[in-house]
Amino acid sequence: MPVKQFIPKVGTIIAFLFLYPPITPPTFAQSSSTEADTVSIQVDFSLEKGEMKPIWAWWGYDEPNYTYMKDGKKLLSEIAALSPVPVYVRAHSLLVTDEGPRAALKWGSSNAYTEDENGNPVYDWTIIDKIFDTYIERGMKPMAQIGFMPKALSTQPEPYRHYWKPGAEYDEIYTGWAYPPKDYEKWAELVFQWVKHSVDRYGKKEVESWYWELWNEPNIGYWRGTTEEYIKLYDYTADAVKRALPTARMGGPETTGPGWDEAAEFLTTFLDHIISGKNHVTGEIGAPLDFITFHAKGNPKLVDGVVQMDMGKQLRDIDRGFEIVASYPSLKDLPIIIGESDPEGCAACSEEDYPHNAYRNGTMYSSYTAASFARKYDLADHHGVNLLGAVTWGFEFEDQPWFAGFRDMATNGVDKPVLNVFRMFGMMQGKRVEVSSHPSSDAGNNLTASTANELAYDFEDVRDVSVRGENPDINALAAVDDHTATVMVWNYHDDYLDAPASSVAVNMKGIPVSQALLHHYRIDQENSNAYEVWKEMGSPQNPSEEQIAELEKAGQLTLLSSPEWVKTEDGEAVIQMNLPRRGVSLLKLSW
Repeated sequence: MPVKQFIPKVGTIIAFLFLYPPITPPTFAQSSSTEADTVSIQVDFSLEKGEMKPIWAWWGYDEPNYTYMKDGKKLLSEIAALSPVPVYVRAHSLLVTDEGPRAALKWGSSNAYTEDENGNPVYDWTIIDKIFDTYIERGMKPMAQIGFMPKALSTQPEPYRHYWKPGAEYDEIYTGWAYPPKDYEKWAELVFQWVKHSVDRYGKKEVESWYWELWNEPNIGYWRGTTEEYIKLYDYTADAVKRALPTARMGGPETTGPGWDEAAEFLTTFLDHIISGKNHVTGEIGAPLDFITFHAKGNPKLVDGVVQMDMGKQLRDIDRGFEIVASYPSLKDLPIIIGESDPEGCAACSEEDYPHNAYRNGTMYSSYTAASFARKYDLADHHGVNLLGAVTWGFEFEDQPWFAGFRDMATNGVDKPVLNVFRMFGMMQGKRVEVSSHPSSDAGNNLTASTANELAYDFEDVRDVSVRGENPDINALAAVDDHTATVMVWNYHDDYLDAPASSVAVNMKGIPVSQALLHHYRIDQENSNAYEVWKEMGSPQNPSEEQIAELEKAGQLTLLSSPEWVKTEDGEAVIQMNLPRRGVSLLKLSW
């Protein structure tokens, strides 16, 4: 069986751990491994598992006004360009009233609704149009979040504007915009007018392709009303949306992770109402629901001065949410959108003030993203639910220090390594196929999938115990269509510690041609990594034009080696590589 060997651009070096006050991601290059240590990944392109749905093609952020700013437009253009399908975008605060500067951390506003001196509604769609136009111009689509409460409608309007900064108490953000309306009829008319205006501006067919939803995380401080008041607001909102456009898609409730019992209770109470509750508007039983939303977050911590991720926490949120939806026979087939799906919960909380966020600039974030998205597919298969999308809550922050440690896709217009994982996903189309992973050595073959020290973690292992054992999670996600076959391979561990590279052999079966052109893309310390280049420059906060150009180039997805033709034997071939810890490779065969 032919074997293609790919050698990294740099030689073997010894990796070492160093601290970056109070933590820094370690740096290391690829190192050699013995044949006995080789991890064997088996891919069979003839064994299909299901659709390779673009569940990754969804983004969101707190600050809607960044959308039409310089770096926001640039990043949205890049996100749109990496996806073969329209990308959906979800943003908070689209109905918030202006109070001081329009945009700031965890704040945004549109002034869409005010009232005159006689209490009559005044609608102004200028800013919302500016936001949505930016999406539509790029072939993107809004996941239109209906919220938060305009000041003129809030039952507790003062204080309305918050001035939160990293390091402050998070609860400081929950001000007058988080309260129920003092007039549900006026709220419903605002929603009706917004949807009607959208149809007039963009056309019925376009708006039919959007997703409309109510609020964000109503089971915590984002909603200062009761569960029943949220349900009442949902009834009024859904009725208004459907009156304006009967074919519009309406959903909710965007609760926090259902792994938390109180969030699960809120979600089930909401779904019970959808099926059998008395509608607050019509008086009939039930309410319209076209898709279901909830959130899922990990929980990184510092352990002995080292960042330790917790992918298991995020997957348990997803698992519980899927379990709840699957328990409703009449709702089980509805699309599910994980409205925020991230390693932790606060994109605007910087690394400086929250040192457990030191994973964000480098390859920990990119390898986590590869490994976690693969398990989202597995969990949806396991529960038999219809996972439509998983929103990455990470965009960009205007006029902030370079690589400040926010959870974002780019810094000052320069892409971070994590964005390149999504560029890889954009090349994976068709059907997902069977993948298995195990060590090649005789001793290694005696390992089972039942322990945390297993070299190959399946989705249940990662869900239950995360990736905390002696060995990393080295595994793959693979897909095939009529003219391409793709395999994404990652080397991930929850602990942000130094480790040597691993020898990996990707054994592929079911390739339908005698030869195919191989492109091998890589994200690691040496490739597709503007952060490492920036550090090598001396971490400048005022880089020159030449340095910015170099950083922009380093932020793009790069090939590990030149494209090569791979010959197959009975539809089989082997690709062998050294894969660094936290590295991600994409093997793309085309014919």
